[in-house]
Amino acid sequence: MKIFRLFYILALFLFVGFNLSAQISPGDLSNAHATLEGVSNCTKCHEVGNNKVSRAKCLDCHKEIKANILAKKGYHASVEVNGKECAVCHNEHHGKTFQITRFNKKLFNHALSGFALKGEHAKQECYDCHKAAFIKDPNLKKKASTYLGLTQECLLCHDDFHQGKLSPKCNSCHSFNSWKNATGFDHSKTHFPLLGQHKTVKCLDCHKVINVNGKKVQNFANLKFNNCTPCHEDVHENKFGQDCKRCHTEESFFFNKTMKAFDHDKTDFKLIGKHKQVDCKECHKGPSMTTPIKHQFCNDCHADYHKGEFTNRKGITPDCSKCHNNNGFTPSTFSVEEHNKKFKLEGAHLASTCMACHKKQDKWTFKNMGKRCIDCHKNEHKGFIENKFMPNENCELCHNVKSWKKINSFDHDKTSYKLEGSHANIACSACHYGHNEDGIRIQKFEGLGKECSSCHKDSHFGQFAVNGKTDCSRCHGFDKWEKSRFDHNTSRFKLDGAHADVKCEECHKPVINNKGKYIEYKFNDISCQKCHS
Repeated sequence: MKIFRLFYILALFLFVGFNLSAQISPGDLSNAHATLEGVSNCTKCHEVGNNKVSRAKCLDCHKEIKANILAKKGYHASVEVNGKECAVCHNEHHGKTFQITRFNKKLFNHALSGFALKGEHAKQECYDCHKAAFIKDPNLKKKASTYLGLTQECLLCHDDFHQGKLSPKCNSCHSFNSWKNATGFDHSKTHFPLLGQHKTVKCLDCHKVINVNGKKVQNFANLKFNNCTPCHEDVHENKFGQDCKRCHTEESFFFNKTMKAFDHDKTDFKLIGKHKQVDCKECHKGPSMTTPIKHQFCNDCHADYHKGEFTNRKGITPDCSKCHNNNGFTPSTFSVEEHNKKFKLEGAHLASTCMACHKKQDKWTFKNMGKRCIDCHKNEHKGFIENKFMPNENCELCHNVKSWKKINSFDHDKTSYKLEGSHANIACSACHYGHNEDGIRIQKFEGLGKECSSCHKDSHFGQFAVNGKTDCSRCHGFDKWEKSRFDHNTSRFKLDGAHADVKCEECHKPVINNKGKYIEYKFNDISCQKCHS
């Protein structure tokens, strides 16, 4: 009986202990949920019987998130989160300082929140926008940290630069890339569509900065535009009235020819060529705006561009019309025939522009130009070709004005190397120009070797070398490299009988070794077994 009582007491103790342990919390709640500590509060989050954290109970407390889900907006209503249990992302009982809301801010897809970060927004830190100052809901504003409570209104975060004078929908004019450029604004939908030169005017030139509510803002409303004078100064001082459109257009300050309000041809200076396009104020300046001006000579209006270069001994500058006309300063009307009186233009010189010779270092020059090649062209052979082949740096001994690259008359036989066969038809640059180790193009006229190997690669890889040098002329001539004058009967293996009809490539086959790929012509073994099995 005593043993039975002892066993009953022990079982009762274990049963009570087991139930007590089931009610003990597995760890402290985070500070955000500190008010839910204690055994009596477990069922506020957990389901009775299965210990499961209820999503419905979470949303009963977090009403702001529930409202977003019902309204199908915000991150928790996105396809990535909606329908998931809250505990999947937000775990508890890991300590008071545990961050129950954790995510990688750099990898977070902000578009899932319903507001994609574009332009300058994508460069901002999270806390630049997610702060209490921008939250309107007082309950959310009290929270230590939250990503809720923001709207997508620009003025929630940004000051109203226009001080209520324009629509609060800032993105109807501005983009996320630059606040300064109102790329979305269409001026043609206003009462003043921008036409002509008005299209290129800066906004600030018309929409001046004014003071509103103690702040400086641009004025975009109530501007007067019934006529031109609210923005433009009447340079005529009302001598022609205020209807500027009688003579001018929005395309420019030029006279409006379509309205025929002013016909310059009726004056003693008929507008011809480029003069038709000149702005009136370029000629009619200051007091002369409405009074006659001198116009007998070009330099009455135009400065002497050549700065006296054509002034004669008497100090008189010839009239510009000798070389130019009213259709434009270029091209010059100075003829080739006139040019030939001073310097005859031939060959490639005929195709050269005036600027190529007469404008160097941003300055036009026409006098004392020189007539020798080196007066305009650099002698690139100086120091490379002996003076006896180019005396007094006379380029014409080799070149002509038709083509600089084509050698005219140089006799290579005067050098120590006579050009024969194909060498006579090859370009000079093939032998006398090359590139150094740095890839820079260089020229070489002196010290070139006469052996074939100086220019040509030994395609036989030294098979016919004697004392380290291969004399190609033993087999090849200068006319055609493929044609060989090699006499096989002078070799160790004379061709007789059936061998005389065998093609070269039947015996001399290509080989590949550490030297490279080449045709084998010399054999150490010339026995029959070498070729015949």
